[in-house]
Amino acid sequence: MKAAERIATFAVGFRREHLTRYLVQACGRALLDTYAVALAGRNEEASRMALTYARRSGLPAPGRASRDWGTGEMLPLELAALSNGVAGHVLDYDDVTSPLRGHPSVALLPALVGLAEAIDADGAELACAYVCGFEVICKLSKAMAVRHYARGWHSTSSIGTIGAAVACARLLQLDAAQIVHAIGLAVSQAAGSRANFGTHAKSFQAGHANSAGLRAALLASEGFDAAAGALDDAFGYMDLYANGESLSALETLGEAPLELVSSGIEVKKYPLCYATHRALDGVLDLRREHGLTLADVGSVHVRASAGALTPLIHQRPQTGLEAKFSMQYAVTAALLDGGIGLSSFIDAAVLRPQAQAFFPQVTAVDASEGGTFPRWTEIAFELRNGERLQRRVDVLRGSAEAPLSLQELRAKVQDCLKWGHARADLDRLFEGALSIDRMPVRQWLDSAVAFPNRT
Repeated sequence: MKAAERIATFAVGFRREHLTRYLVQACGRALLDTYAVALAGRNEEASRMALTYARRSGLPAPGRASRDWGTGEMLPLELAALSNGVAGHVLDYDDVTSPLRGHPSVALLPALVGLAEAIDADGAELACAYVCGFEVICKLSKAMAVRHYARGWHSTSSIGTIGAAVACARLLQLDAAQIVHAIGLAVSQAAGSRANFGTHAKSFQAGHANSAGLRAALLASEGFDAAAGALDDAFGYMDLYANGESLSALETLGEAPLELVSSGIEVKKYPLCYATHRALDGVLDLRREHGLTLADVGSVHVRASAGALTPLIHQRPQTGLEAKFSMQYAVTAALLDGGIGLSSFIDAAVLRPQAQAFFPQVTAVDASEGGTFPRWTEIAFELRNGERLQRRVDVLRGSAEAPLSLQELRAKVQDCLKWGHARADLDRLFEGALSIDRMPVRQWLDSAVAFPNRT
């Protein structure tokens, strides 16, 4: 059996009776986080440009239209998936999962929610599709993501596109042969480079994963075919994108515990690259415990598990987008401000003279020994009075091992809505998302959010 055939068999066989309350609630939490972060990002420059592009690129047609989350206006289905995917990723505040080394929900939900709205699917089918897409993303990632990412691929897009295609095909209730074709069509569009981190193109790559995966499923539904061996044959995805690894991880596809349970979702507390978050937890704890300010600290050294700091490509950031991929800025801003929030990443905050002057005092290295997992980070402060402070962080708050409480998630959602000048009934938003299997997706969208005008 080809890898795509194995995936298709799993997706066809996963039905609503397999949904547990845990899976539904995990899907609901991901929906809340992704949707709120997209509303927070709706006024960012990249989001505005993506929406303008979508408006100019086509007219919505019956059954092939869904709303822009930031305005409520109807767009062609694939363009809405692109636009909402950009808005959901531009702040780099959306959830992650460790096997992917990237962001699963923003690669899945803009396409899935839009498609569910267009075809008036119910939330149970959305949850099934999300579980299937997440499962495929994690299994592929466990097979090849570490070296794939290290070579420069943006795995959120380059692997997420495959998961999005499977998820959309499952939501459309395509048969196994059609899902195989959708996977092959997704392979023909899979892309995304880490060289684009710190630019508009990074969020475009997340949006592209949605529109490309959706396009693959829709084309397959029309009868387009693709090679059954597009993943694992010679000249296929693994030949081109991987490094000789085996796809044996797919042999346990769909077996308990599912990846949504075992690998889980990690919800961000800070709106920047996840590679900084353990360091930030440690820096902020030390600052608070010892009453420190930036003026008290002479230098900071961060050491992390092998490969943990790979995404952090900007040591002297000049813009908010670059600063999202900078350990130097993360540490400096935490010491300077006592916290990291959405306002930390406006360009003016990054360009503050006292911040720019401290960047050379922050060093960060990966460990040369040990494996990629489990992850850890060590922080060492050299204070100006000669004292040395140290902290090691293994368990990250917000991770699958220490998830945010519902109250903490609600506070994040509320903050995102405030930042995006968006209004919503939080009680209805949460109640509907956490029981999404009991209502049509369109009903949740209609009842929970009052779409604002753009600022």
